[in-house]
Formats: sequence, C-alpha cells, structure tokens
Amino acid sequence: MKMFLKLVMNVAFITSMFVNASLAQAELTADELVKRTAEDVLSTIKSDKDIQAGNQQKIFALAEEKILPNFDFDRVCRMVLGKNWRAATPEQQAAFQKEFRTLLLRTYASALGKYKDQVIEYKPLRAEAGAKNVSVKTQILQPGGQPISVDYSLVKAENGWKVYDIVIESVSLVTNYRSQFSSEIRQNGIDSLNKKLADKNKASGV
Repeated sequence: MKMFLKLVMNVAFITSMFVNASLAQAELTADELVKRTAEDVLSTIKSDKDIQAGNQQKIFALAEEKILPNFDFDRVCRMVLGKNWRAATPEQQAAFQKEFRTLLLRTYASALGKYKDQVIEYKPLRAEAGAKNVSVKTQILQPGGQPISVDYSLVKAENGWKVYDIVIESVSLVTNYRSQFSSEIRQNGIDSLNKKLADKNKASGV
C-alpha cells in the first residue's frame, strides 16, 4: 500500500496534463489529447518558479483548475465505492464525493510540487476505430531510476475524453481505493469513512 501511494506521488504530476476540454480538444483522439496537454502543462510547471519552490496556493490552484475537472468524477466515485455506492443515501454519496475529491486534489497537488524534470514516453494507441473507452499507455523516465509505467483509462464523453482510472505499475488507483474503503465501510459504515476522509483533509489544510 505504501509503495503504491509512493508511486502515485512520483507520477501523479502527469495527471495535470488533462486541461479543460475546448471544442478543439474534444476533436482530438485520446492519445493526442494526452500528449498535447502534457507538453503544455509541464512547460508551465518548468517556467513557474513559485510552483517549483513549493508555493502551496499556486500548486493547489493548478491542480484544481487542470486536473480534477477532467475526470469523469461521478464514474470514479461509483467505481471506487462499488456496491456501497448503491447502498448509500444521497447525502452520504454527496459527502463522499466532496471528501474524495479533496483527497485526490491534495494527492496531485503534492505531486505537482515534486516535479524534477522527468521525461514522458508515449506508447502507440491501440484501439479500434470509434472506440469510446481506451487506455493511453505512457512511461515516466526518471534520471537514475527505473521507468514507471502509467496507463490512463479514458471514456469518450459529450465534451471530449475523460479520465476514470490510472494504472501505475499494473495497480489500479480505483481498485486500490475500493479495497481500502470497502474494508472501512464493512467494519464501521460509510459515515465513518466520510468522517475519516474529512478529518484527514482538514488536517492537511485543504
């Protein structure tokens, strides 16, 4: 578990490549969107001395603006909670969405501040024509370290491609969180999970 979270922190900065979809971006293929927006965002990080110096306000603003809006967040929450989503009340679902969104925000914001000139290698997209669900495969090349495989699962929405999962070294972010949260819900209920997430988020100052 700790190893997976470490991998997330090492490579989550790349998730910031997903910027808000404009009409032009909506016409791009999934891999074109990944590559073009990655180059744009990483260029911004490299040129922003405040982000490199760890300015929390700017880091969180960048994550808020360019990462989370590009997830199919409703789908992510449903997948993460699985059968527990259907069993939850609307109020419990809303509370979970709020706290889980903040959890992802602080995870990626922390990673953005740790960018150290990693290089992204993009694999050829293998998908059938007209596919609505694809996987964009990349590798993070680290100076002095082993490459890290990072695959992005995307679904075609009305306003362009949206991310709903990230697979790091064959470990799914959704599956990982589902395992953690299912255990807590099974033992103490969803209200307990929401409270624990809220307490962690509050402690982090988000």
